[in-house]
Amino acid sequence: MPKIVISEFMDEAAIAGELGGFATLYDPGLVDRPADLMAALAGADALVVRNRTQVNAALLAAAPDLKVVGRLGVGLDNIDLAACRARGIAVYPATGANDVAVAEYVIGTAMLLLRGAYGATDAVAAGTWPRNALMGREIAGKRLGLVGFGAIARETARRAVALGMQVAAHDPLLPAEDPAWRPAYGTIARLDLDTLLAGSDVLSLHVPLTPETRGMIDARALARMPAGAVLINAARGEVIEVAAVAAALRGGHLGGAALDVFPQEPLDAAAGAVFRDLPNLILTPHIAGVTRESNVRVSAVTARAVRRHLSEG
Repeated sequence: MPKIVISEFMDEAAIAGELGGFATLYDPGLVDRPADLMAALAGADALVVRNRTQVNAALLAAAPDLKVVGRLGVGLDNIDLAACRARGIAVYPATGANDVAVAEYVIGTAMLLLRGAYGATDAVAAGTWPRNALMGREIAGKRLGLVGFGAIARETARRAVALGMQVAAHDPLLPAEDPAWRPAYGTIARLDLDTLLAGSDVLSLHVPLTPETRGMIDARALARMPAGAVLINAARGEVIEVAAVAAALRGGHLGGAALDVFPQEPLDAAAGAVFRDLPNLILTPHIAGVTRESNVRVSAVTARAVRRHLSEG
């Protein structure tokens, strides 16, 4: 009977419902115990991970019988795809299952940062009544720039247009004739990156980590953005230059930022020191795509893909 190892958190109902006929080891703490994970993989046919488990050459070498990797999410930069292909190991991301969660995170943090009024609880309760200091901005009429225009960015665009935003995107891999640029709710402007940066009140990143995207939002890119613009990164931490973002916030050129991903995860106190005492900054622990609802969807999609592969193989 195939053995399935699950090294990070997953909806347990999906495990029971979709993988109930297989010998399954579910231990979400394995990601933090590399030696135990390698030992567990010695006879495994399937491995299910999120973004923290590094499916690299060393891990694959510890799993000689591995046939399939299920990814509880869509980013694949933690999986050595070339090594998997060479071994004939199938890789299944949970495409589409967390699109809504990330889109809502982007819109929610954009509204929070533009309005700037929601951190006043202690001051109001203390009787200081800081009303004049909290006159923020509306999202309606603002320009949203999307770097990358895949499925998550399109979900974000649909919500943004409904709120009265003007939406543009940069995606050199998506041809101009693709119908995604002309959805039923309105046309999305297709721009080069510099033009997009210069015209975005809110900039949201939706690109995978590649040699081309690594560090693409650097000091130069930030300087091109309008004064007071808001940056949101729920893609990959290495897409931005963290020190440049911190400097732009501290200097006042950036009006706010929401960062859900980081070059080092989990972020420790030393790596997080660059963010200390920065104004109008939201930091979240790689949670944009994880809601109770999306966890159920992602888990079910991934479990079904693994079950199907093992059953058909």
